[in-house]
Amino acid sequence: MQFFSRMSPVRAYRDLRFFLSQRQPYELWFLVLAVVITSTLIWAFAHDSYFEKEYKPNIIYVQQYRLDRTDAQIIAQQKIDQPAIDAARAKQAAREEKLRQSFKKMDDAMNRLGL
Repeated sequence: MQFFSRMSPVRAYRDLRFFLSQRQPYELWFLVLAVVITSTLIWAFAHDSYFEKEYKPNIIYVQQYRLDRTDAQIIAQQKIDQPAIDAARAKQAAREEKLRQSFKKMDDAMNRLGL
């Protein structure tokens, strides 16, 4: 049990204080500088590390049509599908316009600042 009595945190603190009291001031500044540089590098690597998300494919299923369809059947199906297509196009146009407006707002703000 003699070994464990030497591992006291109080004794370690006293030993550290004694060691640091024997050092010159410039050695302590280099110690602080070394700790700061090492900590900064470790923080930078930890902050910059990231993992890309696993790729999840966006599967688009396509409706298969018979090869022997008539032109009338094709036109009828297009008339049925047209409102959904128009809605998707309008939604995309609105999204693009909103994005365009946000870029215009940012450009105007940068122009006011002279950038």
